[in-house]
Formats: sequence, structure tokens, C-alpha cells
Amino acid sequence: MQYTVEILVHLPRDEFVKKLDDPENMKHWQNGLLQYEHLSGVPGEEGAQMSLSYNMGNRNVDMVETIIKRNFPHELHASYDTKGVQNIQKNYFEEVDGKTLWKSDNIFKFSSFMMKLIGILMPGAFKKQTMKYLNDFKAFAENGTSVMDS
Repeated sequence: MQYTVEILVHLPRDEFVKKLDDPENMKHWQNGLLQYEHLSGVPGEEGAQMSLSYNMGNRNVDMVETIIKRNFPHELHASYDTKGVQNIQKNYFEEVDGKTLWKSDNIFKFSSFMMKLIGILMPGAFKKQTMKYLNDFKAFAENGTSVMDS
């Protein structure tokens, strides 16, 4: 499964990237994030890995993020691996009139029967979740609105 989403954030790209690149900010725009832990490599650099734990509804999901390409302020590519699913996300950041256009290309690969079935029956749920993260980041970056306050 593959899709692209994008959002315009009313911040200059350098300020946008600074907020996006700080792992302490993730709790303010990634709803359900329980914890993160650096696993290997230089944090935030190509090859670095971090474990992420989320509460998604009635279940906990643990995944490993691996930075594939880091070319700030232009792009950041990463893979997110969890049981039965790999998400490869290619993020591009373009400055447009003092604002930042964030384009996110997502590829999901399913390895378990159950996740393949969910991918077939509910593809919109994946895109909806990605857009929620982008919108929540926009609210945090522009206004300081945190998902922790809701």
C-alpha cells in the first residue's frame, strides 16, 4: 500500500525542522506515544535506531525507527518496523513564502496475514492516522498546542 499526504505549516523551514528534529517534542504531536529510547547509532543521524512505544486504542504497539536518509532541511526518510508491518516514510520539506510544505510519501509492507487483511479492508485508516500526526505537528509547531493537553 502506498500514499502521499502533505500539509502547509506556517513556519519558516529552519524553525520547522528544529521542532521536528527534537525527540522531546514528539510527545506533543504523536498522540499515544508512551516512550522512546535510543538504541544505536548517532541519535537522529543516518543508521540510528530508536524504539517507540504507543498506546493505540486498546493495544500497545512497539516499533523500531531507523533513519534511512537525513538531508535537513530538505528531507528525512525513515523506516518503522513492528510486528507484521514495515512503513517506509519519505518526508520532504519545501520552503514556500516563509512557510513549510511537508510532503510525506508512505509505503506500507505487510508480512502477516492479519495486517495484509487490515491493509486491504481499511487502507484509509493508515492515511487518516498519518494526516492526524501531520495536523497535530502543525498545531504544535504553529500554536504550541500539545496532544498531551487533550
